[in-house]
Amino acid sequence: MKVKSILIILVILLIVTSCSTRRSIVRASKTKIVLKNTNEQKTTIPQITPIKKVHKTNANHTLSYIQKFAPIAVKEMHEYKIPASITLAQGVLESGSGRSPLAIRSNNHFGIKCHKGWEGKRVTHDDDEIGECFRKYKYPETSYEDHSKFLVGRKRYAKLFKLRLTDYKGWAYGLRRAGYATDKRYPQKLIHIINKYELYKYDKVKKKRTNTSQHKTALYHIVKKGETLYGIARMYNTSVEKLKLLNKLNDATISIEQELIIK
Repeated sequence: MKVKSILIILVILLIVTSCSTRRSIVRASKTKIVLKNTNEQKTTIPQITPIKKVHKTNANHTLSYIQKFAPIAVKEMHEYKIPASITLAQGVLESGSGRSPLAIRSNNHFGIKCHKGWEGKRVTHDDDEIGECFRKYKYPETSYEDHSKFLVGRKRYAKLFKLRLTDYKGWAYGLRRAGYATDKRYPQKLIHIINKYELYKYDKVKKKRTNTSQHKTALYHIVKKGETLYGIARMYNTSVEKLKLLNKLNDATISIEQELIIK
């Protein structure tokens, strides 16, 4: 009887041990499944790449804009004494590098409103107020010229023209004080654009000197009956020697209907 009792106890212990082992295996397998699901969720990445692409595209558009309009800004600087860097920076900022709705619709790259006395074409655009009147141009280049005339023709901007052409910071703050823009950070935005794209270099571009000798119109005189080289020289306030040199004459002898170069 004792032997049978011992055997029964051993069988019961074996059954209990096997059950506990199975439970641990099931729990372990469940834990593995949960971990796999957690790893899959971590693979989702925020939209970083598209943001970089947008920034790069905007920079390219701005560089293209600057390359296109820099010669015009320099030309306006030489004619009206407005720093090319300021003109370009305003164009970039006001027109969104030529891509703003207003710039596309009107070729107005400086946000110039109609104002009193404007007789040209116009468009309406929502700005500080709804449906404001803005000037419309056939070409963007005309907008640049009108921008120069707009600043030159108004007394409130007169102090700016006393500044050096290289003082773009003075111009930026001066435009804001004179009421060109309502944005309090307008000067800082202009200065940031100028520094970022090194627009200040355009302020140092010198005006090319034209060779006046190439543009001189030659003056001729047809010799009439009774005229002398001496008389013709006096007529044009020059000398006989100069006339002889210009016309390759050995002496003062001339003939009727001879064509003489005067200057």
